[in-house]
Amino acid sequence: MAIDSKATKTPKTCLGTKKQFTERLSKMRRNVYYDGHLIDRCDEQQMNTINTIGSTYDFAQDPNLQDLMLAKSHITGNTINRFTHIHQSKEDLHKKQDMTRALCQRVGGCIQRCMGIDGSNALNAISFEADKQNKGSTEYHKNFLKWLERFQNEDLVGCCAQTDVKGDRMKRPSEQIDPDLYLHVVERKSDGIVVSGCKVHNSEASTADEIIVVPTRALLPTENDWAVAFAVPADYEGIKQVVTIHNLRERKHFKRGFMPGATDSYTIFDKCFIPWERVFLCGETVHGAVGALLFALFHRHSYSGCKPAIGDITVGTAALAAEYNGVHKASHVREKLAELIMVTELGYAAGFTASELGKPEVYMPGVGFVPYGPGSYIPNSIYCNVGRCLTGENVYRESEILCDISGGIPATFPHEADFLNPDTKALLEKYTMRNPAIKTENAIKFWMYVGDALCSATGGIHQVGSYHGGGSPVMEQIAITTQYDIESKKNMVKKIAGIKD
Repeated sequence: MAIDSKATKTPKTCLGTKKQFTERLSKMRRNVYYDGHLIDRCDEQQMNTINTIGSTYDFAQDPNLQDLMLAKSHITGNTINRFTHIHQSKEDLHKKQDMTRALCQRVGGCIQRCMGIDGSNALNAISFEADKQNKGSTEYHKNFLKWLERFQNEDLVGCCAQTDVKGDRMKRPSEQIDPDLYLHVVERKSDGIVVSGCKVHNSEASTADEIIVVPTRALLPTENDWAVAFAVPADYEGIKQVVTIHNLRERKHFKRGFMPGATDSYTIFDKCFIPWERVFLCGETVHGAVGALLFALFHRHSYSGCKPAIGDITVGTAALAAEYNGVHKASHVREKLAELIMVTELGYAAGFTASELGKPEVYMPGVGFVPYGPGSYIPNSIYCNVGRCLTGENVYRESEILCDISGGIPATFPHEADFLNPDTKALLEKYTMRNPAIKTENAIKFWMYVGDALCSATGGIHQVGSYHGGGSPVMEQIAITTQYDIESKKNMVKKIAGIKD
């Protein structure tokens, strides 16, 4: 849906820079707590994460990546960063997947910016449908488009806060001993709403411009206080973040080519006032449930780009480990590499198919696919969930393969300074050699890199994130079995078997 007042403006290019992004963060109100201290967003501990996200601005300037990185805004006609785009076609879905894979390959893991595009695409659809249900009595979609225009024109970074703390997980939101255990509306006012609650596992909230909030689950008609969606600046009054920061051990001499970083926050909304112009859903439980599913769906589609990229990196790491150990010609190595490749490419193929079958539709249990939203494209749910489940369940198997090929070296490898100490340098270079064709410095860097992946705290956190991020495999299994047409398959077998009901 276009904004008529902007239709006559001349389109322009709206691309930010890493420097502008960092400067914005440096000026934000301090509301981030780390290890007992209130910190600045540009604290040294956060710089690896900022550099990772900041690379998305640099990549947008790369002529070799601009076909993937740039898009045309459907509301202004401006050229924008694809991370701020609303999918208008199958091609947009394909390019988002390929962009994600290409960028994750370059930083060696998660690119950290997909939640903004996934959250905004979910809001685009549910705000439109809620207005339609309310027959013009609400302006959620108008509010969203106004927010989106700024989000695109200023090339902002968004994160999505979905997962609630949930309290007693055997009870619904309205049954909790404390209603704040799911974020909810405390009060409705003439100029806005007041919300309380806490969103968790909120990746990169401490380095985002905007926090997008969506419901976490399906809701009963009486649970309208929990059916709320909005977006606010990450330093907004009434919000506190308690952040965990995931950095690898810094090296002084044997440096990595790229040093990634990541953060996760407990994002606490303490009687936080949200003006109506930033509210995109408030009380419409059906669309709250769809919003929860849609963000998960778009995010699982992003995984069909990032997880294959991580698979590419795992294949390369396992192949190098075999080469550096001198066992690259062994038959069991080939079998394990083939397994890694198959899972990687099947995950990508599922995402590609989800893009190709994408439509402006959602699946409603008991009904089938129905039109939903203002015409923007939604990837096919079955293939998004199949790909995410397949690759998520294989995370620890991939680490097992890498561990098997690497042997015990990554776990007991000497510290960096021991390779520089004159008393131990020559001896360690002699006794850590496996393949004489590999330069000593390259072997040192490589085994330290494998140690980062398999043996560090950050490596362990990455594995948990790869398994649970975007929804645990059980959630994908639920989505697959509730949305797949199993009845038609039963009828198919009955016909073949000659069974007549």
